[in-house]
This record gives sequence, C-alpha cells and structure tokens, in this order.
Amino acid sequence: MSGEARTPVAVLGLGLMGSAIARAFLAAGHPTVVWNRTGAKADALVELDATRAASAAAAIENAPLAVVSLLDDDAVGAALREAGPRLRGRVLVNLTSSTPEQSRRRAEWAGRHGAEYVDGAVMAVPQGLGTPDALLLYSGSESGYRTAEPVLRALTEQGTYLGADHGRAAAFDAALVSVFWLSLFGVSLGIALAEAEGVKGSELVRFTPAVVGLLPDMAAHTAAQVEAGHYPGHDTSISSAYTAFATLREVVARHGIDTGVLDATGEVFRRALAAGHGADGLARLVPTLAGSR
Repeated sequence: MSGEARTPVAVLGLGLMGSAIARAFLAAGHPTVVWNRTGAKADALVELDATRAASAAAAIENAPLAVVSLLDDDAVGAALREAGPRLRGRVLVNLTSSTPEQSRRRAEWAGRHGAEYVDGAVMAVPQGLGTPDALLLYSGSESGYRTAEPVLRALTEQGTYLGADHGRAAAFDAALVSVFWLSLFGVSLGIALAEAEGVKGSELVRFTPAVVGLLPDMAAHTAAQVEAGHYPGHDTSISSAYTAFATLREVVARHGIDTGVLDATGEVFRRALAAGHGADGLARLVPTLAGSR
C-alpha cells in the first residue's frame, strides 16, 4: 500500500468502536468508505468526508484494506457473506471480539476467498483510539499485517504483531480481558464494602494505586513460577492467604453484600488446600484453576 496518507480503507460496522476507528482513519488522511446495517450511523462520518457505501460488498470493492468492527462473529459472517468474492487480493483486518476458534475459522473462510486475513484485539476504549495510550494486538497473515501496518498506525503506534496463528490475538484478548473484568468486580466490591462501613468510595480511591501497583510484579512472578512449575511460598502461602481471605468474606457477608465472586474464589483456595498445596505460593492457584492437582 504505497502512499500511506492516501490509502483507501473500508470500515464495516459503525458502533462506538467502529465509528472511532473510522474517525481515526479520516483524521490521518485516509479516504474512508463506511458501511453499517443501520445506514444513519454513517451520517456523522459522512460530514467528516467519509463515503457511505450501500453494502459491505460495495465498501470493500472501493478499498484494498477492509477493517471490520461488529458485534460478534455471527454479525461478521452476515456482513461479509455477499462480499466474499470481492475480497480477493485485499487485506481483511477483523477487530471484532471473537474466540480463538472463531478467528481461525474466519481466517479459513477469508483464505478461500483470496484475502489475507489479520485478526486483531483492541485493548482500549473507543475514545482512546488515535492516542498513544491505545494498544492493539494482531495475529494472522504476516504479509497482510505488514501491508496494512502503515494505515493501522492511525489507530495507535502501539500495534503489536503476535504471530501467524490467527487465534493468538483473540487468546491474548480473552486472557487480558479476564484480568480487567475481575479487577472491575474487585473495584465494585471494594467500594460497596467501604460505603457499608461509612467510608465514601471517593475517600478510598486515593489509596488504590498502592494496591493496584502491586499487580504488574505479581503477574510477572506468577507467570515465571507457572512456567517453571515451581511455587515457593516465600512471601505468602496459600494457607495464610486463605485465612485473610476468609476474614474478608466474613466482613462482606456481615453487611449483606453479595459474596458470589468471593465464594467462587474461596472454592479455588479450598481445592488447592485439599490437594496439599497450603505451603505453596499463590501462583499454585493457576494450575488449580486449570484443573490440575
């Protein structure tokens, strides 16, 4: 794709993320064709000089690079069904949230239609696209990614290619999003407990960086111990951590706050203890979650 600033790109799907993707391409000077099942969602982008396409097939026909951001894999299949024959020779970048298996099947489908398929994961909110804070992960056709990379830089400079396995970006996405969602539940539980104890959530917030700041090092130590298969309990053992955890659960329950998330976590602790791992470090909880003893 020569002439980076002039490379046309098609954006299929104009929800919050798809619209943000299109705006980032337009801001970077790329002629942008947009399509959405509900055509009115293109109105604001047309005012920014995007071109509205009557169908997904028409959008793809007018651009060597197509970027898809739809609700789910079923929506991707429905949108691309008629466009398949027009994909030949094009790069298809799918930024729709998918499972690794769905990504691999979609890659096979795209390959049968002569397209180079790149799967991607957007680790950012829509407002973050086009800023240095956005992180996008890609996997699949390396030649397709390298061809599209100059255009994709409009979304972020933090684009990382993870390898040829089309499902790899989706696997990273699922793992990282699990960290996010459970962290969000932790924030919600912490604020609920604080409020129940007469502490405003806003009073709690200024102390959270000290706790959250522990997570990167903890993640690194956990990953290293899991990869080594060795779980020393030098800092904290499962047994001692479970005692503190049980105290927390008691405080939460006393206030009538939902303990469902804590109960699920407690069950993992108890399985590890029953298997004789009480003296091991917390990283031992990873294989316990995975079902090994």
